[in-house]
Amino acid sequence: MLGNIKFIGELGKLDLIHESILHKCIKTLLEKKKRVQLKDMGEDLECLCQIMRTVGPRLDHEKAKSLMDQYFARMRSLMQNKELPARIRFLLQDTVELREHRWIPRKAFIDNGPKTINQIRQEAGKDLGVFIPPMAQGMRNDFFLEGPFIPPGRKFDRDPLGGLADMFGQMPGSGIGTGPGVIQDRFSPTMGRHRSNQLFNGHGGHVVPQLQFGEMGSKSFLKSNQISLRPAQSFLLNKTLVHKLQPQTPTMIPPSAQPPRTQTPPLGQETILTEYLANVNIKDAVNGVKEMRAPKPFLPEMLSKMIVQTLDRSDEDKEQASTLINSLRQEGLVTGENFMQAFLNVLDQCPKLEGDIPLVKSYLAQYAARAVISELVTLLELAQPFENGTQFPLFLLCLQQLAKLNDREWLTDLFQQSKVNMQKMLPEIDQNKDRMLEILEGKGLSFLFPLLKLEKELAEQIKNDPSPQAIYKWIKDNISTKLHTDKGFVNILLTSFLQHISKMAPAESADPTGVPSKEVLEPEKQLLLSFKPVMQKFLHDHTELQVSALYALQVHCYNHNFPKGMLLRFFVNFYDMEIIEEEAFLAWKEDISQEFPGKGKALFQVNQWLTWLETAEEEESEEEEGD
Repeated sequence: MLGNIKFIGELGKLDLIHESILHKCIKTLLEKKKRVQLKDMGEDLECLCQIMRTVGPRLDHEKAKSLMDQYFARMRSLMQNKELPARIRFLLQDTVELREHRWIPRKAFIDNGPKTINQIRQEAGKDLGVFIPPMAQGMRNDFFLEGPFIPPGRKFDRDPLGGLADMFGQMPGSGIGTGPGVIQDRFSPTMGRHRSNQLFNGHGGHVVPQLQFGEMGSKSFLKSNQISLRPAQSFLLNKTLVHKLQPQTPTMIPPSAQPPRTQTPPLGQETILTEYLANVNIKDAVNGVKEMRAPKPFLPEMLSKMIVQTLDRSDEDKEQASTLINSLRQEGLVTGENFMQAFLNVLDQCPKLEGDIPLVKSYLAQYAARAVISELVTLLELAQPFENGTQFPLFLLCLQQLAKLNDREWLTDLFQQSKVNMQKMLPEIDQNKDRMLEILEGKGLSFLFPLLKLEKELAEQIKNDPSPQAIYKWIKDNISTKLHTDKGFVNILLTSFLQHISKMAPAESADPTGVPSKEVLEPEKQLLLSFKPVMQKFLHDHTELQVSALYALQVHCYNHNFPKGMLLRFFVNFYDMEIIEEEAFLAWKEDISQEFPGKGKALFQVNQWLTWLETAEEEESEEEEGD
């Protein structure tokens, strides 16, 4: 388990796992498991400390501060608990102190293990007074290559290497060694005999091409400046991979005549996208991407670059870029998962991009909406990374764009089919019906939940005028006929009637534990009779809607702690008044649903009556057959 957590942490450190996944891992490790004693949580807490030390600095930013504070408050509490082994408590203490020191490890911790090249240089400069030129990522080795050693006419135009060189942490002049399986960079002196560069008097030869993906490149794979002193032999010595990377014929082209390094042979995706937006030739663009033969791990980066390049361009260009991405999916070159990775990668850059592109999140929402429309991703897949208000209100911006690009009715149907829980998409403090309605109204999205408003308004209408004529007229004037056969509408209608009856004729108020007398129950029965015409109007000949009405009654009784006899009383009244038919009662009995609470207790209270009903129906059927 610890090994898996280390692996997950390293993937998170390299931006290959989204923050929301890392938060889920941390929450899982911090949870107190049922039937597990605290002293047995040692392994989970050791894993927690490991993942915090690895990705804590990445997660500890302003937007996630409240979550991180909660994690560490729990960790402080645990490290004081004597039930835990001392080793685990000290691990927790070390991790808490690491955060308090702004994630800067103690020197003893830094010195433990191989040092990076930069650390060796810094220590040499400090301890020995020796100056060694810095080789930080993105810096040039001007000391050796552009100083007094090179004549003025021999300056080289060099950009930091990208692609595979970035993956190994190599920079110009900082080859990671010599010998079999080691990939040298083009400025390393040991490469002299293999290069055509006049500085090294070379004679040409095989050169490992560099894969670059623009400014972003593959730097999300290695954002730190650390260089491992132990090469990854399993990767470097893979003959098949090295063979694939080498050109089929030796190159004699000097560096000055080589293609710009911002391109991936034979054509970089920047050029592909630029030409595509100028000429809108989808076939050429797709073929260009095919010829790139980009390794799978680079596909999200490629899509990220396409999105970033067009964020501040016209809506038409953004639409064309989305069309290209969808065409790449149709050709099997990219997947919906690649798109989501790219989308989340660009989202992580939003704080930097917002300075130049204030509406960056709205533009990103356009890409997400078009991906949903083209079925590149489902609405549920799009929603998952943004649960519990992550990046709020980005998901709502995506819904706004979907409504704008298509229409409200289409989006309402899509949303209902998606099974997205809208309350879960809001920040935890806002996860209730009233607040959800308020937020959706503010974003112009309340049309997605036409019944949410109805619940309040119908209760108000019944209170003001409970006559069946007035209620029916109000429903006709305010509720779309399309919703009249909707289970949600029936549930709200029955709930409103039952709540009104409970307020106006509280039969259980005198003796909650006993069965009310007939005199006490009479007002309740009269109110139910008054609402009978409205209920019959919407429930008649609709068995599935009658079952929904019974579930509304079940939840009503559950919310009142199942007063003795209440559910049975209403079952009998519904049956006698011909509001609900035998078939619906028996369908409710057999139905299995986790959506409505209290089914087990409800069945227990009415099971005998349902058995009588089933027997009576069978006898009636036999008599009809005999006739």
